[in-house]
Amino acid sequence: MFASTMQDVDLGVLHLFRHGRSVHANSTVITWGEDGPSTATYAEVAANADRLANALGSLGIGPNDRVGTFCWNNQHHLEAYLAVPSMGAVLHTLNIRLFPDQLAYVINHAQDKVLIVDASLAPLLAKVRSQLTTVEHIITVGDGEFDDLGPTLDYRQLLAECEPAFTYPTVPERSAAALCYTSGTTGDPKGVAYSQRSIFIHSFGVTGAQAMAFTEDERILLVVPMFHAMAWGMPYAGWMVGADLILPGPHLQAAPLAEIIESTRPTYSGAVPTVLNDLLHNRPDADLSSLREIICGGSAVPVSLMEAYDDTYQVTVTQAWGMTETSPLAAIARPPKRCPTDDAMQWRAKTGRTLPGVEIRICDDAGKVLPNDGQAQGEIEIRGPWITGHYVHDTAEEKFHDGWLRTGDVGTITAEGFMQITDRAKDVIKSGGEWISSVDLENLLMSHPDVREAAVIGIPDDRWDERPLACIVPSSGTNPEPTALRRHLETQVAKWWLPEQFSIIDEIPKTSVGKFDKKALRARHATGELSTIQT
Repeated sequence: MFASTMQDVDLGVLHLFRHGRSVHANSTVITWGEDGPSTATYAEVAANADRLANALGSLGIGPNDRVGTFCWNNQHHLEAYLAVPSMGAVLHTLNIRLFPDQLAYVINHAQDKVLIVDASLAPLLAKVRSQLTTVEHIITVGDGEFDDLGPTLDYRQLLAECEPAFTYPTVPERSAAALCYTSGTTGDPKGVAYSQRSIFIHSFGVTGAQAMAFTEDERILLVVPMFHAMAWGMPYAGWMVGADLILPGPHLQAAPLAEIIESTRPTYSGAVPTVLNDLLHNRPDADLSSLREIICGGSAVPVSLMEAYDDTYQVTVTQAWGMTETSPLAAIARPPKRCPTDDAMQWRAKTGRTLPGVEIRICDDAGKVLPNDGQAQGEIEIRGPWITGHYVHDTAEEKFHDGWLRTGDVGTITAEGFMQITDRAKDVIKSGGEWISSVDLENLLMSHPDVREAAVIGIPDDRWDERPLACIVPSSGTNPEPTALRRHLETQVAKWWLPEQFSIIDEIPKTSVGKFDKKALRARHATGELSTIQT
């Protein structure tokens, strides 16, 4: 065999860290606190990351030890992003929106030895402190009352006692660098360990022109939480290219978010639909003119939301798709080349095409691979260098098929590779032996001006097995009539898709990552808590 002459170097977070600190030392990290913004250069953040590595080492953290973070999007969270994996330990980002039992479960399951917690979040952690069996040290950031946490260490004091230099080891590229847990809507959350190699490759994938196209001229507003799926890879990708990073802390409501955007003038952002909806309905007058694009994911992005941002702010909202298991960015919905402007929205409304290196296919219930013809519908399976191959301490064999991850999403794929998710496998409505897409119905309902949010669930039916129930949150100052909503759908879907029952509610329950919690809605219907209107 003719051998390569290339140098064999382990890929990992340390390469991204070193490049950003040396080549882009003067790029900035802006954190929005209670008193407004504070700014640090990459060089200053890197020095603090060195101090943190030294501090963690003094606490006994070594290779493969887990360090949990219970933090908002802020500078010290970024310092942990850089220091922990670079020293060979594993960064475990803890979702602050988990129920207490789930929070205790994932900390114990991961066997976290040290936790870093923001002062404002300490009361949430205190609720489960007595249940934590592996935590040896808790480091607190900011001023607050920490008595309920037991003995704690102060972040600022720890770093002040440490040198701004650290001798980082060579870390094997296939070792774990970071750990995230799924949202756990059914059963216990499952752990996904991202390797040093996968984070490195994913960062290059994210910065590519077909993805987010980051350069050092970017100013990235990280609205998507750093405690969920590594903030879609944007902290590492942004650091790698030297973009300015804007971290909003807990200030994610419409008013402070509008102020942050108007003050810091970001060029790029990422957020879930619920956050964008909140901004649109409460601050339609906000100046978003600095933004060239907002990437949106977490759940299907309604066409009405994309059109509203086009019209109200002249800002492009681009749909992206991924999962905790896919690091997470796997696909993005950009219109194909030579697409007429009038046709662009039909492509933007699709789930997207996969990034280079990621492969997808669809399979039927028997596991047979179906054609990419845009018509055949089956479960989407995925594989690639940043797609998980198994879960932490859990074989979950049912989640994998011949080396492919079964996503649990049902959809179609065109010959050109455009994926369209029509539903989650557990949410698809099977009526009279045919499938009804709850996602399609939701998007069409949310295009009605009287509807702010809509979630459609399947409910038992003696004749058809299941029928759709539309749960509607009205737009402010409106009183949507179910018969009018049904008429709105009549010209856009098959007659047998039309819901006969509607429920007008104040709020749709959300999961810990901001998705509609249809399991909760189905439970409320089963117990009679949802009042319904028959059309």
